[in-house]
Amino acid sequence: QVQLVESGGGLVQAGGSLRLSCVDSGRTFSSYAMGWFRQAPGKEREFVATITWNGRSTYYADSVKGRFTTSRDNAKNTVYLQMNSLKPEDTAVYYCAAAAPGRLWARPLVADFGSWGQGTQVTVSS
Repeated sequence: QVQLVESGGGLVQAGGSLRLSCVDSGRTFSSYAMGWFRQAPGKEREFVATITWNGRSTYYADSVKGRFTTSRDNAKNTVYLQMNSLKPEDTAVYYCAAAAPGRLWARPLVADFGSWGQGTQVTVSS
């Protein structure tokens, strides 16, 4: 059973940076894609980024492209989201998500991910 725990959220001024981490307790971490989503108050959960099982390919939402970078360390069962040039509109709860075992890549859709972390709050002040 996959269990995901995010960390690294917090309060930052506009233009600042944060690095989120997500540790996956699944024993087959390197066999599936990972993703990041976010949800602001009163809004639906939206896609942020996804990374393939081996970390060689990534895909980003247009709203974060060029500012956010996702990476993974399969030896540490950890996926990261480096967020630079943060804006107030980036304020949300950020969730990491795991695709089903054997799914080496995933579409930028909630439905492609079966396991979710508890989320970590990111607040960007203006």
